[in-house]
Amino acid sequence: MKSILKQRLKYLLFSSLSVFLLACPTEKEPDTDVPILPDSTKSEFYLGADLSYVNEMENCGVNYKNKYGDTEDVFKIFADGGNNLVRVRLWHKPTWTNYSNYEDVEKTIQRAKNTNTKVLLDFHYSDDWADPGKQEIPKAWLPVVDNLSVLGDSIYNYTYKVLNKLSRKNLLPEMVQVGNEINLMILQKDNNANAMDWSRNSYLINKGIKAVRDLSLAKNKNIEVMLHIAQPENGIWWFKEANENGVTDFDWIGLSYYPNWSQYTIQDVTPVLKGLIDTYNKKLMIVEAAYPFSLLNADNTNNILGTDALISGYDATQVGQLKYLLDLKTAIKNSGGSGLVYWEPAWVSNNCSTRWGQGSHWDNATLFDANYKPTLGFDFYSSEN
Repeated sequence: MKSILKQRLKYLLFSSLSVFLLACPTEKEPDTDVPILPDSTKSEFYLGADLSYVNEMENCGVNYKNKYGDTEDVFKIFADGGNNLVRVRLWHKPTWTNYSNYEDVEKTIQRAKNTNTKVLLDFHYSDDWADPGKQEIPKAWLPVVDNLSVLGDSIYNYTYKVLNKLSRKNLLPEMVQVGNEINLMILQKDNNANAMDWSRNSYLINKGIKAVRDLSLAKNKNIEVMLHIAQPENGIWWFKEANENGVTDFDWIGLSYYPNWSQYTIQDVTPVLKGLIDTYNKKLMIVEAAYPFSLLNADNTNNILGTDALISGYDATQVGQLKYLLDLKTAIKNSGGSGLVYWEPAWVSNNCSTRWGQGSHWDNATLFDANYKPTLGFDFYSSEN
């Protein structure tokens, strides 16, 4: 896909006048966390949800209901329903929103931990959405965008400090994404006018990875590293070039997969996923997927997934949504993959506004209906297949 986030009404907003460089961590903090032992089995299959919008939705008046129609904490609804991984995005210093900043992410992780759910922390390394259409450097780092050594220190120090701060509150994630949909070279300026420079790109990505590894060692934790690319066909060339340029120290291949923006159908994607797993000997997870349960718009804000998102054999109904998710889960399992995360299943219609209109651009593709009750699609978490 040119990008789901590009489909989300491409925008650029330059903001923040903060200091550009975070200081290197020089002292070890007392380790108050209980050590997490490395996974003894590689067969665990993650069924996850990106719940980055939840805090905002609740502040906008949303009350989520369980399958019985009773209002309940949405993190508990997901955990009780079979969800075992919460994904959450982190922007560097967004000034256009009060959400997906460090404080908001800390709150989300705490809510996930309260339900004993594992966490995948998604560093965007931007003040705004990062995706295949743009990898915009944080405003604070713009003065050093052409100083590779200092920029590398910036991404290292920032990653380490965020994780170190979370560690002090026993909130370390089990997995970390070093970048979000990094098809392009990361940390760019000038509307991403620069061609891929792998000597630069690999240096910066490896600095982010090293920060995770160093923090893991310092805290005696097993924090796994994921690299995330949009669409399986882009994973083929990207991981090949990354491997050839020394980006090898990671645990997970993460992919966004939306069939309407991919050359691979749900029927023929399995061999592609298996090829990536076998070639690089990494675990693989689809960390962004979704399907509409309706074509109706619950508010005045246009929906991203319309008729063009429909694929043959899967109607825009709750039954069609569930069938799609069950078939996708099967395709991933058949490839040897290890997880499926639904993107923003709780971004329901609400009383607040985005930068483009009042409500949600995703209300027909959530896992909650117009009454904030789980759709049939929600059952993909608990289904045996």
